[in-house]
Amino acid sequence: MTITAPAPPDDLIDQHTRRVERLNTASANRVIDPDVDLAGTVGDGQVVSRRMLSVYGLDLELTDEEWATLSREEMASVFDAGVRFESSLMANFGISLAYRDDLTDPRVTYMLHEVGEETRHSRLFVRVISQLGPTAKNPFTGLAFKVMDRIVMGWALRHDAAFMVMILFGEEGPDLLQKLAVEDPETDPFIKSVNRYHRAEEARHLSFARTVLGELYADAGWFERFLIRHVAPAAGMATFDSLVHPGVYATIGLPTWQTWNAARKTPERMALKRQVLRPVCDALVAAGAFRSGRPTRAWRRALAG
Repeated sequence: MTITAPAPPDDLIDQHTRRVERLNTASANRVIDPDVDLAGTVGDGQVVSRRMLSVYGLDLELTDEEWATLSREEMASVFDAGVRFESSLMANFGISLAYRDDLTDPRVTYMLHEVGEETRHSRLFVRVISQLGPTAKNPFTGLAFKVMDRIVMGWALRHDAAFMVMILFGEEGPDLLQKLAVEDPETDPFIKSVNRYHRAEEARHLSFARTVLGELYADAGWFERFLIRHVAPAAGMATFDSLVHPGVYATIGLPTWQTWNAARKTPERMALKRQVLRPVCDALVAAGAFRSGRPTRAWRRALAG
C-alpha cells in the first residue's frame, strides 16, 4: 500500500501565494550591493572568540597565535561552504525554472530574487575569504568526496522536497553561527557586519522555504518522503559538521580527521546541531510530513541527543 501525503487545500495555497508576494515586495524594496554598501575589510589577528570555534570544549593548549590562525581558517571554511551551498541552491532553482509550467507564479519571481541575492552573498563571501587568507587544504574537495557529492547532489537536484529540506539545513546552520558571532563582542567588526547583512536576507529565504515545503512534500514520491522522515536528521548534522572541514586543524599542527571527529562530538557542538535541527523539524511538522504531527524516531533521537 502506497501512502501519499495530502495536497494542501486551495485556501492554504492562496495563503502561501500571498506570503510569497510579500517576500517579493520585500526583496524588490531592499537591494543591497555588498561591493558598495559593505566595503570594509577583515582586521588582523583573531576574528572570532575562542567560544565560537569548533574545538571549544576540547581543552586544547594553544598559543594566542594558534588561536588566531584557527579562527581565520574556520571562518574561511564556513564562508567557503556557504558559497558552494548557495551555488547548489541556484542550480536547483535553475532546473526548477527551466521546466516550470507557469512562469507567472509568484514563486518563480521569488526564486529569481533569491538567485540574485545569493550571487551577491557569494561575491561578498569570496572577498572575505580572500581577506582571511586561508592556507588549509579541504579534504572534502578530494576525488572520492566529489564523486559521492555528485551522486547525492544529482539526485537531490531532481527531488524538490528533499532539496528544500537540504536548503533549510544549509541556511539554519550558518544562520545560527552568524547570530552567535554578531552577538559576541569579540567578533571582528567587518565579519559582524557581513553576518548581520546575510542574516537579514536569509530570513526571507528561510520563510520562502518553509512556505513551499508542504506543497513540495505533497508531490514527493514514497522514497523521497522516506529519506526526509528517517534519514534527513543524520544528513542535517553532517551538513553542519562539514561547515568546518578537517584541513583547518593541520594549519596549527593538529591531526586533521582525529581533531574533526572529536570536535563535532563535543557537548557544545552537539547542542548547536540540535538547535539547527529543531526549526527544520518544526517546518516538516507544519508541512504534514509526520503522521499525527509526531516526528519519527530518527528525528526524536536526533533532537534528544
